[in-house]
Amino acid sequence: MMILPLDMWSELFGLVGGSLGGIPTLVIMAIPFIIGLIVGFFIKKLLKIAIIAAIILIIVAYFGLFGLSLSTVLTYGALAVGAGLLILGLLPLSIGFIIGLILGFIFG
Repeated sequence: MMILPLDMWSELFGLVGGSLGGIPTLVIMAIPFIIGLIVGFFIKKLLKIAIIAAIILIIVAYFGLFGLSLSTVLTYGALAVGAGLLILGLLPLSIGFIIGLILGFIFG
């Protein structure tokens, strides 16, 4: 049996206009986009703060008020990467989330 293009589009719009567990599918599809917008906004704000903190840390280390060692950076860097991967694993990874993340970062 061959599906005609019109049947395919009507099937697709039927899925989008339907509901899952009583919740409209458009709402379910919008949730990752909204989460992406929020996460992108916060990443942009935290990136500015992290750059300022790194500059201050370099200046303080240069004047000898604070010592940096490679072992400390490697230890806490690995913990930070592990925590970041756990958080990333909880977020819905869809095209809506990625588009929201990009738009939140650009316009945040």
